[in-house]
Amino acid sequence: MVLSAAASVSLSLGARQTFGLFLLPLGVEHGISATVLGASVAIHNLVWGISQPFAGAIADRLGTGRVALGGAAIYAAGLLLPAIAPNAATLLIGIGILTGIGTAAAGAGTVLGAVARAVPENRRGDALGLASAGGSIGQAAMVPFAQWAIESGGTSFAFAMLASTMLLALVICPRLEWHAPIRVAGAAPAGIAGLPALARQALGDRDFALLTVGFFACGFQLAFLTMHLPSHLALCGLPTGLGVTALMLIGLFNIPGSWLCGRLGNVIRPEIALGGIYLLRTIAVAIFAATVPTAWGTMIFAAVMGFIWLGTIPLTSAAIARRFGVANLGALYGVCFLSHQVGGFIGAGAGAIVLDTTGSYDAFWPVMIGVGLVAILTNWATRAPRLAPA
Repeated sequence: MVLSAAASVSLSLGARQTFGLFLLPLGVEHGISATVLGASVAIHNLVWGISQPFAGAIADRLGTGRVALGGAAIYAAGLLLPAIAPNAATLLIGIGILTGIGTAAAGAGTVLGAVARAVPENRRGDALGLASAGGSIGQAAMVPFAQWAIESGGTSFAFAMLASTMLLALVICPRLEWHAPIRVAGAAPAGIAGLPALARQALGDRDFALLTVGFFACGFQLAFLTMHLPSHLALCGLPTGLGVTALMLIGLFNIPGSWLCGRLGNVIRPEIALGGIYLLRTIAVAIFAATVPTAWGTMIFAAVMGFIWLGTIPLTSAAIARRFGVANLGALYGVCFLSHQVGGFIGAGAGAIVLDTTGSYDAFWPVMIGVGLVAILTNWATRAPRLAPA
């Protein structure tokens, strides 16, 4: 279960981490501006966030495997559209809408619910951390794969090659929670019909609301870096390959990082650990923004950010499970994750607008720092759950 979940996360998150590599090549090959791809990725983040509660609710009720397989098929269609006809419309529909839905159905927000239900509570942090690390393996593998495809056959070839990787879902998804989860008395999944009431109940909890606000910063920071770090380095006169190396290092270092963050949630309250992650991120961003970028400085920055890159996912899942149990974990994580993706929508889109308007990202780095400070405060302001979940 854990290995299959890691592989599904690897496919869905790994492919989307490559979108920033297409920013400059699409302009050279097809005259597509940075704003178009930036808007597509921003819409992708927003659609992913909106779809996540529904995908999680369906998986909680019917089983995760079939939902993830359907998501992989939609994801592949979204990548094939700009491969067949690269233009603004196909990017907005394919990358913006279809891959957003696909990531919600096949990604961490859905499959981690199945993992949490499959393991005992005292091992939950370890299992969630291992499954989350799968996204890092995908990033480490797919970033150089996509760069090779762009250099070998252009952007259309690269999109088609990424779409072909989704065929692996035919092997992976049946080994997930293929049938409906076993229901525990008094903890039946809400499903789509009960999702609005479930969301109102969760957001009415002060500490869940604070956790949700803090998750905004995670999406904002990571979407900006994934989308714009390669372009920022190129504009600073550094080699194009350094952006690829940085994204690959982020993925490699997050493999042990996600696992350790998951284990940390077994030792201390997850919200406290989340505040620590945002603190480390904010310090790293501040140092990187205040210094002149170099190859070694960029790689150190990527390694530090990578170690805590997806560590928020197992910790956030663990925090929700401690408060509300695991029967509706997919749906509740999706409600919280919507805030994350609103942050991603703003981070990716605003970064592209700043680039087109000013020609650099200098004005954006202080905003990254301010958003991180808010996340630290909101997570450290939460209180421990008063009662154990049913």
